[in-house]
Amino acid sequence: MKMLSQSFKFLFLVLFCRNIMKSYQQSSPILESYYQLELNDKGTGPESIAFDCKKEGPYVGVSDGRVLKWQGPNFGWTEFAIPSPNRDRTICDGSTNPDLEPTCGRPLGLKFDHATCNLYIADAYFGLLVVGPDGGVAQQLATAAEGVPFKLTNALDIDTNTGVVYFTDSSVIFQRRYVLLSIVTFDRSGRLLKYDPRTKEVAVMYKGLAFPNGVALSKDNSFLLVSESTKMRVLKFRLEDEAKGYVPDQFAQLSRTPDNIKRNANGEFWVALNSGRGKIQKDAQSKLLGESEIPWFAMDPIGVKYDEDGNILKQLDGNGGLTFDSVSEIEESNGKLYIGSVVKPYVGILYA
Repeated sequence: MKMLSQSFKFLFLVLFCRNIMKSYQQSSPILESYYQLELNDKGTGPESIAFDCKKEGPYVGVSDGRVLKWQGPNFGWTEFAIPSPNRDRTICDGSTNPDLEPTCGRPLGLKFDHATCNLYIADAYFGLLVVGPDGGVAQQLATAAEGVPFKLTNALDIDTNTGVVYFTDSSVIFQRRYVLLSIVTFDRSGRLLKYDPRTKEVAVMYKGLAFPNGVALSKDNSFLLVSESTKMRVLKFRLEDEAKGYVPDQFAQLSRTPDNIKRNANGEFWVALNSGRGKIQKDAQSKLLGESEIPWFAMDPIGVKYDEDGNILKQLDGNGGLTFDSVSEIEESNGKLYIGSVVKPYVGILYA
């Protein structure tokens, strides 16, 4: 009888919490402030998002290897750049076939250098690329470091003072189309690298990372955040520690897999969590036990905004819908959140 009573209490508690969650989620105005830019027949998976020196865009890299530019509702998406002069349009344009990526390319990281207006591209197969302000065929800058070829060039950011490009090679073993093997084998061959445009040399900053992914510099360029996806955490590298070997600190431990990291104009960081749904939830919680924690009511977080100290400022959270079940990046620009995905056929836009 006692066990039965306890069971009823437990059931009541579960249903009570469920009803609270349900009413809490239904209060979200997400659909009223959200819209999409459809890619239509131009591929899928706008993994990363960028805006140029004139604040035009967004620009996105898609599944068929191209970088596209949004030209407004009248013209839609137009081709801006391709990764190689040998790319075959007859088989590549509009492709969503991962097995064609080694031929067609797969741009994952995008960033404009606002000093030169050049666009830097981290292409999973073609390495680190750059293309001028007018677009066209990208120039290949680097495909290896210390004699070891890149296998999965992933994300990047640029020092606004020096022009140095910081980027990740998520694995030296597995290509992007075999990414699941990297995860299930707990591959720790990933590297953090930097490219100096003045010397045209690539240096390895740190080795032995478990699928290093997103990269973002602080506003004063003093430190670098890197997503270590397999370990579900974000690392902090102080750039003044070059002589000490760039030993990282843990910036945040997460309950989901972190993907790209983007800094906004205020110096805050959006960390995309590659799973989740959709509403914005403010959170007053700071740090617990030295780590940034996501509270119990955040059922399906797809993004978290942090300050420079690792305090949670805001969360982008979901309630089970398919719209945000794959989120790779959150770019905050002009009062909007531009939401990328490695598989979806659209860019999501949400008023911040």
